[in-house]
Amino acid sequence: MDNGAFNCRVGWAGETEPRFLFRNILQRPRHKTSGEVVNIIGDFDLGLMKFFDFTRSTLRSAFDSNVVYQFETMEYIFDYAFERMGVEGAQVEHPILMTECPYNPLQSRSKMAELLFETYGIPYLAFGVDAAFSYKYNQQLGNCDSDGLVVCAGFTTSHVIPVLKGEPVLEACSRTNIGGYHITDYMKRLLSLEYPRHVGSITWEKVEELKTSHCYIAPDYHSELDIFQKGSKEAEEKTRHWQLPWVPSLPEEEPSEEELARKAAIKEKQGQRLREMAAAKRSSRIADLENELQGYEQVLQQLDSLDESEQASFLMETGYSSRQEIENAAAKATAALRKAKGEPIEVEKEKDDLPLEERYPLINIPNSMLTTEQIKEKKRQVFLKTTSEGRAKAKQKRQEEELQRERENQQDEERRLENPELYLEQLRAKQAELAAKVEQRKRLKTSALSRANNMGNIIGGVGRGERLNAAQRERMRLLTTAAFDRGKGEDTFGMKDEDWQLYKKMSKDNDDDEGPDEGEAELARINARLQELDPTFTFASNDPMATQPAVEVQQHHQLTAEDFRITLGVERFRCPEILFQPQMIGVDQSGIDEMIGISVRRLPSNCADEIVNGTILLTGGSSLFPGFDVRLQAEVQKTRPLGSTVKLVRAADPLLDAWHGASNYAASPLFTKYSFSREDFMEKGEDWLL
Repeated sequence: MDNGAFNCRVGWAGETEPRFLFRNILQRPRHKTSGEVVNIIGDFDLGLMKFFDFTRSTLRSAFDSNVVYQFETMEYIFDYAFERMGVEGAQVEHPILMTECPYNPLQSRSKMAELLFETYGIPYLAFGVDAAFSYKYNQQLGNCDSDGLVVCAGFTTSHVIPVLKGEPVLEACSRTNIGGYHITDYMKRLLSLEYPRHVGSITWEKVEELKTSHCYIAPDYHSELDIFQKGSKEAEEKTRHWQLPWVPSLPEEEPSEEELARKAAIKEKQGQRLREMAAAKRSSRIADLENELQGYEQVLQQLDSLDESEQASFLMETGYSSRQEIENAAAKATAALRKAKGEPIEVEKEKDDLPLEERYPLINIPNSMLTTEQIKEKKRQVFLKTTSEGRAKAKQKRQEEELQRERENQQDEERRLENPELYLEQLRAKQAELAAKVEQRKRLKTSALSRANNMGNIIGGVGRGERLNAAQRERMRLLTTAAFDRGKGEDTFGMKDEDWQLYKKMSKDNDDDEGPDEGEAELARINARLQELDPTFTFASNDPMATQPAVEVQQHHQLTAEDFRITLGVERFRCPEILFQPQMIGVDQSGIDEMIGISVRRLPSNCADEIVNGTILLTGGSSLFPGFDVRLQAEVQKTRPLGSTVKLVRAADPLLDAWHGASNYAASPLFTKYSFSREDFMEKGEDWLL
């Protein structure tokens, strides 16, 4: 059993090919009908999605990097493998040879032996390094010498193991945590960032397929980058495209006259229905308001028929506090009724015409003569009086400004009619003068800001007070003063009219940075006037207050086949490059070429020359990238003396040679010599497995 992190290969000892291989993963989906959980080992058929719910089932692997640590998952995989091999019953009466990584931790090896011995009852168990089995098998085929190096580029890790006289020198072994999994994950991240629209289509399985079909190792990474940066013809030839499913949208046809007439009839019918619904709702509203108004009139009539002594109890029973409240409610109902009927509404002004003493009777009464509730009511009346006066003043000011604007417009129009050419010339001169003033003001503001930034860089930063203008500093002072005065004796805020001016001062928008000033607004008005009178007039494009011409609304982009096309350019060689430069994905470890030098330096001096001059065997799934052998040979040649040769060969089958070597080893007499028996394990314990 070649128990790899990506694939598991199982077969009988002495055979030339494994009986079957499968993806070394587990999924446990639920049946959509019965809800029963089932175990699915390896890649599943998409047709199973009709019967099972895979949304809550994640892919489970028994490996952490290249070490088995989830033995519950491993037990499910063993059950599947033994069943496929035809084993019947709970006991497996066959010895097992299992591959593992170099220097597999004792904890992992002991748990694996405990699982196989105690759960399945196997008689014998042996462990071996997959890369060493691959080298031994290729040595039997005559592809490599008895001395050399084996480079195993696996799924999660890559190893370099020296071999001396056919035996691995594990003391000089080196490892880096980079493999085919990291290449796929890196490629998936790059494509997802480049094509966020198609993240759902860029699945891990599809990227794995793209990696094995289109990725290659560049002989010189930087030279290959220059080719794609220049965009030459060679780069176009090396670019691959993945076309996602795309259905072109049908062209929109102009509707016929019959279709237009039908839509118009439907629209008219819907409009008539809406009008009928609105009329019914309006009639219901009018009826409700008439009934409400009739009720108010009846209450007032009953109130008039009672004596003054009985009116208070009657008002309490009806829920009103005074006759004035009933009259106000009746007035509102009358106004709403007239509005619902479409009649003009007469604004009631009797209340506003009342003297201040009657509208706000508590304002001039000292607090000592009032109760707590009356003091609260007095504050409310002070607030209402101030706000009403403010609204009246603002209304009067708006009316005066509108009258002044109308007079100015009338005078302006008279001057234009009197002498159009002179008027246009004066308007242009005024526009130029205002534009120069606004531009000068902006330059001064920009220079002042630059000086402040420079001072901040010299001194260490500009404080918030230095960045605020006068209006902002005044608002900050008012807020600070109001907060500082809280808690100093009796809270008398609101007793004086000037107290309420604080909100007006803080709400004034005098900040030059928050909006245009009067000069900019006047400049915008003159620009609009000049455009109206002189179509040939153009204004400066850097004028923010100028009335810009209407911009054409960009048409909605019609999706084409190119929008559903994923291009593989530099990704083809950039992703596998992490085998030689792990720093590209943030892994601070050595590349495969550096690992060879590290392993050689760990060898004893008396045997280093023999291994260096021997064969370098490439095995593992990641060694199948085109150009991997050429690049590695060039990198190793740089570290060798001038004129020396490097014998580098690829395994006969980098994916299955580990199983082939293990199969031959299990059929040889050496298997029984180096295997562990169940009796010895039960007697000596897990420490004996070293």
